Amino acid sequence: MESSFITSVLLPAALFVIMLGMGLSLVLADFKRVVLYPKAVLIALVNQLVLLPLIGFGLTIVFGLQTELAVGLMLLAACPGGATSNLISHLAKGDTALSITLTALSSLITIFTIPLIVNLSLLYFMERGQYIQLDVPATILQIIGITLVPVGIGMLVRSRNRAFAHRMDRPVKLASVIFFFVIVAGAVIKERAQLLEYLQLIGLSTASLNLLTMALGYFSGRLFRLSKAQCITISVESGIQNGTLGIIVATTFLHSSSMAIPPAIYSLLMFVSGLGFAYLVNRKKQAGVSLG
Repeated sequence: MESSFITSVLLPAALFVIMLGMGLSLVLADFKRVVLYPKAVLIALVNQLVLLPLIGFGLTIVFGLQTELAVGLMLLAACPGGATSNLISHLAKGDTALSITLTALSSLITIFTIPLIVNLSLLYFMERGQYIQLDVPATILQIIGITLVPVGIGMLVRSRNRAFAHRMDRPVKLASVIFFFVIVAGAVIKERAQLLEYLQLIGLSTASLNLLTMALGYFSGRLFRLSKAQCITISVESGIQNGTLGIIVATTFLHSSSMAIPPAIYSLLMFVSGLGFAYLVNRKKQAGVSLG
């Protein structure tokens, strides 16, 4: 599985539009709260940068993964959250400002942690090292271009025309879901010949990584008495990783299509779990409102 038109062009374009829609629901005060109350940021970063790779390593042992697949799973576990996690957090009515902040911070930090984790994984599973150096300026520009710029445009529109921003909230959310169903369907169709084989190889381990880390994120937030919205966001940010980045690193830097299989399969499965989570959370909230 390699980076394709879907992952390199269509997905970033769709994410830009989706992030623009998120900006329509945000004001500067939302980001000020994140700075004033940093506990949620710290808990989420510990989950993403420390506990997630440890869980990934444990799963490689439990499922007895082959060498390149094991490295691929560790690469996936080292990846940050992406704009997809921002979308799912937004759809689940989490703390969108916190989600965007976490994506930006984790993306910058993992520029340095991905090479470390992947190199250690290569040494452990394949008895060879290969130094990876990610392009720091390019990565920063990518983060700004796909997240901060469209969010900023959306916030500017909201500040000028609040009524318009409010009217657009529901249509944008609906369009976001449609966008992602189309993208996932395209990816499944493209890889349909090998999809069943890949699912047999790595499906259970990647699904376990996804579900375990989402549960970890949610209950760690509850343990430290964070708000419900913050718990939802930490759950999503802990469990929804940037699979596209994993595919790019595997194919471009490691020159291995086998190592790209875990992030590719994960990228399909996370949409199911993420959108399912958003649906359940919203349904629960609606039930609570009805009972109230």
